[in-house]
Amino acid sequence: MKYLSTRGNAPELNFEDVIITGLATDGGLYMPEIWPQLSPDQIRSFASMPYCDVAYEVMAPFIDGTIEDTIFKDIIAEAYANFSHPAVVPLREMRPNEWILEIFHGPTFAFKDVALQVLARLIDHVLEKRNERATIVVATSGDTGGAAIEAFRGRNRSDVFVLHPHERVSEVQRRQMTTVSEDNVHNIALEGTFDDCQGLVKAMFNHADFRSNLKLSGVNSINWARIMAQIVYYFTSASSLGAPDRLVRFYVPTGNFGDIYAGFAAGKMGLPIDNLTIATNMNDILERTVKTGLYEVRGVTPTVSPSMDIQVSSNFERLLFDVHGRDSKSIVQLMSSLGQSGAFKIGPEALKKINDDFDAVRIGEEETLKTIADVYGASGVMIDPHTAVALAGSRCGNQNDNVANIILSTAHPAKFPDAVEKATGHKPDMPSELSALFDLGERFSVLPNDLEAVEGFIKANAKESSNN
Repeated sequence: MKYLSTRGNAPELNFEDVIITGLATDGGLYMPEIWPQLSPDQIRSFASMPYCDVAYEVMAPFIDGTIEDTIFKDIIAEAYANFSHPAVVPLREMRPNEWILEIFHGPTFAFKDVALQVLARLIDHVLEKRNERATIVVATSGDTGGAAIEAFRGRNRSDVFVLHPHERVSEVQRRQMTTVSEDNVHNIALEGTFDDCQGLVKAMFNHADFRSNLKLSGVNSINWARIMAQIVYYFTSASSLGAPDRLVRFYVPTGNFGDIYAGFAAGKMGLPIDNLTIATNMNDILERTVKTGLYEVRGVTPTVSPSMDIQVSSNFERLLFDVHGRDSKSIVQLMSSLGQSGAFKIGPEALKKINDDFDAVRIGEEETLKTIADVYGASGVMIDPHTAVALAGSRCGNQNDNVANIILSTAHPAKFPDAVEKATGHKPDMPSELSALFDLGERFSVLPNDLEAVEGFIKANAKESSNN
């Protein structure tokens, strides 16, 4: 399996090189050259298989022998051994034909653990094999940072630098990053938005000398392995509800478009999906794009679902690449327009392809809080505000009784206690791992939204830099 850039001007790479490289040197995102195909019988068999076995079956074609099967199976087993639920990502039935897929049972109580626990071990294996070090830079709107730090903390072949928007993440999210004491972990509180954090990370990857000297690697969802690992739970949840003999519909709280793009990839691999619904909060660029074809960046509005407070959804480029027939010249033109004017227009043919697979819905703050309250009142179950956005999106449409409706629940409610308490009048129970965070000291550096300042901080603190 070879991987090619969405922008067509970077070397084709194998899987090992792709996970170390992260962002392509031409600024594009790496994609598999073909979509592996899973047969209906294979998908049916997933219903009776442990999660780790399904994960191997789904991901192995993307690795294509670059990592030995026994080693890869061990990596998967180790990655999910520390999840708190035996099913790894269990389904919870809320009412007839409505299921919540809980993908937050990892060590940081967010769905990012599902992919990052695998990716950290894959990167560590490749670095060990090559006797190399890497400097990992991460932009986070809240959950990716904590999950990346948890996955890479204490690993002796990598330094991790996490950029989060200063005072724009929840206190629990911040403390999951800033209370970690290992000396390979560095937290940067950037004076700006998540889009500013993401923009600086991309700028560092496009700064050739800096990238080369520090051996930069990225583990945001620009890294293909993140998407690859998230594809798995679309197959496990759908097969347990009758796929491929029953259609499924997914509702996904969406910011950077990686999680829902994994669902699109599952469909390309053979999973019968009736529809993927993009659920956004007030920062509704994707909802506007799907309905009008105009992708137009506006200001970011802080909300009770901060992980979705995003305007530049990086993984949307991967979808554009697919719906434009994998024509990299079209992608370069669109991304150039975005850089110059903050907008681009999708043509009618490509937009129709998007609308064939995706719906989109915008959920406001009052509706988000009301959904949290309604679920708690009806069942005693607490959900976080991102899950509430997706659930509200599912309930405002006409659900088909012949289609299984699956809502992705991306974080434990205790990560957003203020929003949950505001909605229900009760604070969510705090897992012991999270409550302990409030007794620990924090360690982070507040930096301006300035590339030179951030690069200088990383140079001063990365071990790889001191070796050059």
